[in-house]
Amino acid sequence: MRALVISGGGSKGAFAGGVAQYLLKDLQVEYDLFVGTSTGSLLISHLALHKVEKIKEVYTSVNQHSIFNSCPFVIKKRKYGGKEIAINHFTVLKNFMKGSKTFGESQNLRNLIEKTFTEEEFNTLKQGPKEIVVTVSNLSMNQVEYKSINDFSYQDFLDWVWISCNYVPFMSLVKKEGCEYADGGFGSMVPIEEAINRGATEVDVIILETDVTYYNRLPVKNVFSLLTSVHSYMLDRVEKQNIRIGKFVAANKNAIINLYYTPTVLTTNSLIFNKEDMALWWEQGLHYAKLKNKELNETKVEEPSE
Repeated sequence: MRALVISGGGSKGAFAGGVAQYLLKDLQVEYDLFVGTSTGSLLISHLALHKVEKIKEVYTSVNQHSIFNSCPFVIKKRKYGGKEIAINHFTVLKNFMKGSKTFGESQNLRNLIEKTFTEEEFNTLKQGPKEIVVTVSNLSMNQVEYKSINDFSYQDFLDWVWISCNYVPFMSLVKKEGCEYADGGFGSMVPIEEAINRGATEVDVIILETDVTYYNRLPVKNVFSLLTSVHSYMLDRVEKQNIRIGKFVAANKNAIINLYYTPTVLTTNSLIFNKEDMALWWEQGLHYAKLKNKELNETKVEEPSE
């Protein structure tokens, strides 16, 4: 059984889309299992349907309004290039006055998921041989949960995909089945272990971070940039632990893991959704996957004959 695993990474999911496009279209790899966290959860249903161009159009046309119905921050350009976020005091205050538990709300993302992934497509996948699994964090029970498309109705599965992406406290905290849920990345950023536990013997893993840390974060400017820096630090630790555990489980079960990291730092804030940047990252992912596989093929040298 072959699986595709895509990590969390917000707007950087566009890079994963480019890599997946090469694997599915150019190499024509057939996957039995798709497992995603956060932005990976948004991608995998469309990839399983081989509707690469459709999800590419989504990823290269979204903006902040596509995700947030109540955006808790504003985006500012740094003096020496790049972007940073600053608190939107009016929006945050309004949310608190309404009794919201989070700084912002992401109902627009839930609407976008339903608009782009139809019930007909859901039924096609559910009745087919492929399994689609999304990762969520159950904050009430303090555990990671994996939700398979085979176990839920259309609307419930859309909820789980949405929940997998909700990067609290900036996005919606969702109460479902009596528990409070949030972004799957808080517990399992790169769910390699889950793919192997479900029977995968070869796993292609797209990780939306560089293999080696290439930068030091700039000093924080406000409470929001502090929160995002702290979140990023914790998720980086979770990610590295997931990869170590995944490699250990693979070694013990004789499974093969193929890792695709981003070759460069795409962004230091994946909550900024800029369609021009995301279109570029998609093409970079496609080019990187081609280059990586070309290099792998070139290293496969035949043994010298005696």
